[in-house]
Amino acid sequence: MKPTTPSSYYRATAAAYEPYQPLQGTQQAQVAIVGGGYAGLNTALGLAERGVRDVVLLEREQLGFGASGRNGGFVFGGYSLGEQSLLDQLGEESARKLFALTTAAVQRIRLRVAQYDIACDAVDEGVIWANWFRDPAVLRQRQHLLADRYHTYWDWLPREELRERILSTRYHDGLYERNALHLHPLNYAIGLARAASGQGVRIHEHSGALKLRREGTRWRLRTRQGDLLADQVVLACGGYLAGLQRRIDRAILPIATYVMVTEPLGERLDACLQTRAAIYDSRFAFDYYRPLPNRRLLWGGRISIRSRSPQAVQRVLTDDLLRVFPQLKGVKVDYAWSGLMSYARHQMPQVGGAGDGLWWAQAFGGHGLAPTCAAGELLAGAIAEGDDGWRRFDRYGLARAHRPAGYLAAQASYWWQQSKDWFRTRLEG
Repeated sequence: MKPTTPSSYYRATAAAYEPYQPLQGTQQAQVAIVGGGYAGLNTALGLAERGVRDVVLLEREQLGFGASGRNGGFVFGGYSLGEQSLLDQLGEESARKLFALTTAAVQRIRLRVAQYDIACDAVDEGVIWANWFRDPAVLRQRQHLLADRYHTYWDWLPREELRERILSTRYHDGLYERNALHLHPLNYAIGLARAASGQGVRIHEHSGALKLRREGTRWRLRTRQGDLLADQVVLACGGYLAGLQRRIDRAILPIATYVMVTEPLGERLDACLQTRAAIYDSRFAFDYYRPLPNRRLLWGGRISIRSRSPQAVQRVLTDDLLRVFPQLKGVKVDYAWSGLMSYARHQMPQVGGAGDGLWWAQAFGGHGLAPTCAAGELLAGAIAEGDDGWRRFDRYGLARAHRPAGYLAAQASYWWQQSKDWFRTRLEG
């Protein structure tokens, strides 16, 4: 299904599917899921794979409308919170187990793409972390930390080899993460929905939940055109707040990021990249980009408390692009967009339950694909089998984000880190 006016490259190239009809009348289900992004879809599919098929998923707009259909398409391990901070906060054993959930999720995503024949332009060629600065210490430290504490091994790319793959003088050395891939995120979401629906999950688009209340031992979700009674409810709305449970909504900051896609570049792409890997750099305010199968270049970056117009996104990101690849001067940009990610103050996902049949999964901003897959598995295991693996995230609960002051703090922190990147770059000449 394609909108008549595509809001992004992903919408313009989305796989056609028969629209899921809005919820009508009063229905019942064992499990209701609010949110048709990765967290909700992975939970639904995980439940179906465990034999729980009396599941209804409600999406306010279209599948993948939010961050799940607008992101960079990177699939790699880890969380927005860095590996050293995770280690400092949890200790080695717990940190390693939590990190391992995401590396296992990368493999699960590979398997699901193959098992369910999801046509999402998956490119299993790894990710490169390119050093913006001359000093290699930050790369060496992370490489050793991952190997020694997390049993995860990234390959060193000396400057000469890196510049054979990325034809830019901007970078100095790099690390290559083999257990990573990139894909068309919206088509991946559409494929997850098709896989879940094929196993009995009922999906309803354009069915925004307006109210949630407890009725005896069950929950009632009210939409504009119908009601849904369910034993258990999963709230998985990310940065597009549901407005159903204040303590859950107020625990996250919806933060915008920007993405654009160039015109088909043909041989000009070869003058920039000699790799099919996805790439991001070592600054706090980093660029991320990847080649697309149709010879376009997807480019993303920046973080802001506000969305921008496509024209503003294009201007900002084109400047960033030309700092790395001046050989693309004059390039035409065919698509530019922004989207809201959900962040928590502690920079970790919030995955949990209240003990009364209400569950939540949110705050995946920055590393969404693998952690949402892991969270879906944890919640599916909890609901279907009583598994308590989700309690590994107890340390990272629903800490209040203090909007609107939290927005100002987040923006100020980003600007401070960005200024440090700028100053260090100027010092290096």
